[in-house]
Amino acid sequence: MFTDLKDKVVVITGAGSGIGKSFAEAFGKAEAKVVMNYRSEHHVEDVDQSIKLIEEAGGQAIKVQADVSVEADVNRLVQTAVDTFGTLDIMINNAGFEKPIPTHEMPLEEWQKVIDINLTGAFIGSKAAVNQFFKEDKKGVILNTSSVHDTIPWPNYANYAASKGGLKLMMETMSMEYAQYGIRINNISPGAIVTEHTREKFSDPTTRAETLEMIPAKEIGEADQVANVALFLASDLASYIHGTTIYVDGGMTNYPAFMGGKG
Repeated sequence: MFTDLKDKVVVITGAGSGIGKSFAEAFGKAEAKVVMNYRSEHHVEDVDQSIKLIEEAGGQAIKVQADVSVEADVNRLVQTAVDTFGTLDIMINNAGFEKPIPTHEMPLEEWQKVIDINLTGAFIGSKAAVNQFFKEDKKGVILNTSSVHDTIPWPNYANYAASKGGLKLMMETMSMEYAQYGIRINNISPGAIVTEHTREKFSDPTTRAETLEMIPAKEIGEADQVANVALFLASDLASYIHGTTIYVDGGMTNYPAFMGGKG
């Protein structure tokens, strides 16, 4: 279906696990050339498994360790993609971090850590991608993994919600700047998604039931459902989509508390 993604060079940050890993494997199956970024050494084995899967599917992949909150690291990540595959077509700023802390107890360093990874990291990645697109005088695609919490408040996650809210307006602003050059910039905002990080949590009957109450579709999403949206937005099928957020959330952003019809 996404045949135009064949041989496209895509950089994916935070590709060592979760949704990012699913992105990498989905683009690999579309026979893209995938640059998988990871930060922690404990993700190396998972990344290697994904690379093997991608190569078996007819794609190509390499791994690059880098900290997305460090500009020199991100510049090196993009340059490695160009040095290896000759160009950059798609930049996916996916790396993210969250940790619940009541706002009045949140140390400044915990606030800053989440902002640095989730928001500043996406800024650095987007900036590097735009500069590369300009250098090559080509059109390109930038996708950011945001969250339903770019619009839904989340108690005890003030830093996370702030980072995702900021990411939404950053994306929209950058899209207004660069759409005229054929650079498409959009966000994907997942809701409750099963990954290796959340599988245990959602396996708890109480937690699962509480989560399903927030989802009109009454089911928790899968990472490949988010990856399918990334494939679409990166493809020529989405050639006229600029500055948009697509929510992959089973309707979570649609005020499910009103489903009882008593409002």
